[in-house]
Amino acid sequence: MKYNYLTQEGYDRIQAELEELKTNGRQKAAKAIAEGREKGDLSENAEYHAAKHAQGLLELKINTMEKEMANARIIDPSQLDNSSVVVLSKVKMKNLKVNKEITYQLVSQSEADLKLKKISVTSPIGLGLLGKAVGDIAEIQTPGGTIKFEILEIFF
Repeated sequence: MKYNYLTQEGYDRIQAELEELKTNGRQKAAKAIAEGREKGDLSENAEYHAAKHAQGLLELKINTMEKEMANARIIDPSQLDNSSVVVLSKVKMKNLKVNKEITYQLVSQSEADLKLKKISVTSPIGLGLLGKAVGDIAEIQTPGGTIKFEILEIFF
């Protein structure tokens, strides 16, 4: 079984979004279908068919999120060891090619947000950093070629 490791914040956010989709999202979809149905002949009613399609996509998203939540495991950063990179680690590293420092936090795919410097553990960089320790050089294959990062610090 593949677990989805989340922070408490990420779990709460996904749970709130799921509840919103199950309540308000389903109500809006039902209303749109009812409005389409009122427009007459269903065989040639584009508005009705679009509403049914949107409902199908909504249910697919709800189903996917429910599976994600069923396999969710909440991680407490205070219980983790910072001697090597693990899920939730914040990693300060230096790109050896351009001699530039950057810090990323490794999170689950559903919590990844590059603007917040949160990258997925399943991304090429995330996978390349897992298990590394301070002082290690991580060689990461990217579409643009191999990038070498020196691990400077690991914290939570």
